[in-house]
Amino acid sequence: MPALASHRKPRTRVRTTPAIGLTTAALASVTLLSTQSATAAPAEPKPGIEEVQKRVDSLYRQAGVATQEYNQAKTASAEQRSKVDALLEAAAKRADKLNETRRELGGYAAAQYRTGSIAPTATFFLADDPQSYFDQDQLMARMTSQQQKAVADFRTQQKEAAAKRVEATKSLETLTKSQASLRTSKQQVQTKLTEARSLLSELTAEEKARLAELERKKEAEARRKAEELARQQAAAKEKAGQGAKEEAAKPGTGTGTGTGTGTDSGSGYATKAEKVLAFARAQIGKPYVWGATGPSSYDCSGLTQAAWKAAGVSLPRTTWDQVEVGTRVATADLRPGDLVFFYDDISHVGIYKGDGMMIHAPKPGANVREESIYYMPIYGSVRPA
Repeated sequence: MPALASHRKPRTRVRTTPAIGLTTAALASVTLLSTQSATAAPAEPKPGIEEVQKRVDSLYRQAGVATQEYNQAKTASAEQRSKVDALLEAAAKRADKLNETRRELGGYAAAQYRTGSIAPTATFFLADDPQSYFDQDQLMARMTSQQQKAVADFRTQQKEAAAKRVEATKSLETLTKSQASLRTSKQQVQTKLTEARSLLSELTAEEKARLAELERKKEAEARRKAEELARQQAAAKEKAGQGAKEEAAKPGTGTGTGTGTGTDSGSGYATKAEKVLAFARAQIGKPYVWGATGPSSYDCSGLTQAAWKAAGVSLPRTTWDQVEVGTRVATADLRPGDLVFFYDDISHVGIYKGDGMMIHAPKPGANVREESIYYMPIYGSVRPA
């Protein structure tokens, strides 16, 4: 008997390749992520406290430079505004004179029109552009001397009025540029101060304590240098006094010859310096505010300007201009009242009070105070009067 064919359905084979593929892909992904994690750049290390101090000091210094730029732009803007106002006023006055002359010429023309005399002259006076008639010798010959003078004045006033309008327009353009510079400088100051505050706000209590300790060490070193300068100045003064006594004791030496002028000059400066320092001391404790000139707050050059104004001496607004006023003096020869400037960019200034110390408006967040002149790198010094 033949074998019967099987009617059972064949078993379906299950392919495992996709599963293997998924597993392989998953493993590859894990490996890739692991590799990326292993090769990823490490997080930027937090700057040390010394680096933070340098960055903050640099930002405050940059803010100081921007403050002087702001002061410079503000002064230029104010001066240009005064110039523009004066030019506009002058242009208005010339326009009034021009209109007055025009009315005078119109009166001549009207009179001639009423009498029916010399119609070309009337046409000349009533024309919008009388210049076209000036070369007509016949017409000019028919004018009286008074009429000719009125025409000449009219021509002159026309030119002067036009020139003033052009000058006023150019001054307005300069004023617009000064105001734009003012806005830019203001933004730069605000940006630098914001960066500095941001750096300081990220410090922990421990880091702030360490930063304060670094500041104390810096101040102590600056005071040590100030004390050394004070000793040197005292020794030099004593030596000079002894030399003067010996010179006066020599036989036949005049008591006043050749020294009166210098003494009077020194006495005059000392009197002014006393007023300067009295004013500066009265401001101690008031806050530094960039762009401020008193009376409730100051920036560095605002304080020096106000202090010397109290002594009757007018100083320009910025450190860059103040350093050009008066006589340059060496650090060893400083006298009370002298101005001491700092940094290569001359972005800070203080008032020397003697013994290596100064009174100054230091920086945002600080008040007017006494401090060693060696707290910052010295650029140079001047004696304003």
